[in-house]
Amino acid sequence: MEETIAGLKQYQSPTPSRWREKAEWRLQNKSWLRRSQHIAMLMLDKMEEMKLTQKQLAEQMGCSQQYVSKVLKGQENLSLETISKIEDCLHICIFSEELELV
Repeated sequence: MEETIAGLKQYQSPTPSRWREKAEWRLQNKSWLRRSQHIAMLMLDKMEEMKLTQKQLAEQMGCSQQYVSKVLKGQENLSLETISKIEDCLHICIFSEELELV
């Protein structure tokens, strides 16, 4: 048994795992992460329909292809400005109701 443990220890990382931190972060941010993932799915469906690449969408939105890629992973905390750009470029409605201005 000791031999097995010693054998496994040679593969042990010198730095502690961040799995727990990441899991706790996901739990704390579950609400907006769920919405971000939903937006990413809407975007992917519409991009496929329009035969639009990430690079083409990035050009239309005025941002980098890398940023579009991050958004499409569904883990980006999107600003209202970014959501509006997505809606305009992809001709989709992300919010189900329009906000009334007073």
